[in-house]
Amino acid sequence: MLEYLRYILSNPRLLMFGFLLTLGSSFGQTYFIALFSDELRVAFNLGHGAFGSVYSLATLTSAGLMLLVGHLIDRIDLRLYTALVCALMIAAAVFMWQLPAGSIAYLYIAFLLLRFGGQGLLSHTGLTVVARYSTTGRGKAVAVAALGYSFGEATLPLAVIALAAMFEWQTIWGFVALALAVVLLPLSQLMLRGHGARHTALLAQIDGMGSEPKERQFTRGQVLRDRFFWLLLPAAFAPAFINTGIFFNQRTIVSEMGWDMRLFALGFTAYAIVTVISALASGPLIDRLGARRLYPYVLLPLGAALIILGVSDAPVVAILFMALAGMSAGAHHTATTALWAEIYGVRHLGGIKAMAASLMVFSTALSPASMGWLIDAGLSMATISLLCSGWVVVATLLVLKAVRRRPPVAAPANRSGV
Repeated sequence: MLEYLRYILSNPRLLMFGFLLTLGSSFGQTYFIALFSDELRVAFNLGHGAFGSVYSLATLTSAGLMLLVGHLIDRIDLRLYTALVCALMIAAAVFMWQLPAGSIAYLYIAFLLLRFGGQGLLSHTGLTVVARYSTTGRGKAVAVAALGYSFGEATLPLAVIALAAMFEWQTIWGFVALALAVVLLPLSQLMLRGHGARHTALLAQIDGMGSEPKERQFTRGQVLRDRFFWLLLPAAFAPAFINTGIFFNQRTIVSEMGWDMRLFALGFTAYAIVTVISALASGPLIDRLGARRLYPYVLLPLGAALIILGVSDAPVVAILFMALAGMSAGAHHTATTALWAEIYGVRHLGGIKAMAASLMVFSTALSPASMGWLIDAGLSMATISLLCSGWVVVATLLVLKAVRRRPPVAAPANRSGV
């Protein structure tokens, strides 16, 4: 922890920027939106499959928009880019606050704004910036920035349950809009003070004018032609697809298992705590060994969690599943972002990560609809969990095959771990 403390004190604004944006992305993440699923299904008179399909279509559209917009972080001033992303998320929360019932088109627009602004751009911006400008200790930097996800997962579900006892569900979204406008937008701009000098120094280093050796910088087209990239994708998508489906159908799981909703909400706290521990533990390992060596093992806890959920309905499974899933999530967030920078360089990292993120978002678009239709067809969430565990096994084998055949293009950001 002393190692992290020294690193945080040497890069406070950059790391706080990443933390703020990943935290702000929580309002567009599935676990948060799903807290309002019952109210939304009633308001729009939709079944599980139809509701999941609207959500999936909006998420799919978000994936396409990420390809068009995500790479602009490499081309325009970061302060303007960040302000526009924050404004989009504020608009999304306001739309949810004033969401008119009736037409499914309104629900689609609401989901699109939330997914594109939150899960898409806020998350993309926070992690891309931290990974790009942390030329040493990249693993630790991404781990610290990703704590925003965990903080949201630990606090927001319980906060919503408490607020729901006092306010209508749409009023809660009014509070969200207010928090984004008075906290996220101004603080993110404050954390970018001095960014111009930092960006100039990075460009000098990339061009071989700094103290670090010049490394190859892949373009998006070169990455798309790289077989290594495609072998990694099933593993890169697995947590997003599986966790999105599980979290989106959390109320169905609670009903099938005979649990209390508060138990599952407590599970999110366990998920967040373990995610933090896993992310912080994986950061120094990535700096010393490289993301490439760690990546084949990050999905193993998630595979175990899915098997346990598939074979037992004991109340302790709610906590155990979330803890094991969090173990994979923490390492996965850190290792995946660091891996793209380690293998392909940082000059075009925004475009590369936007491309990977859009493909990941595409996978999450399929999750709610596919699981929703399977539920409507009579499959239990336990059976679906076991099917997902098979995906984890195949994805892990593909990663092992990929990393054994492909050496890293760039060295880990900092083998000393300092």
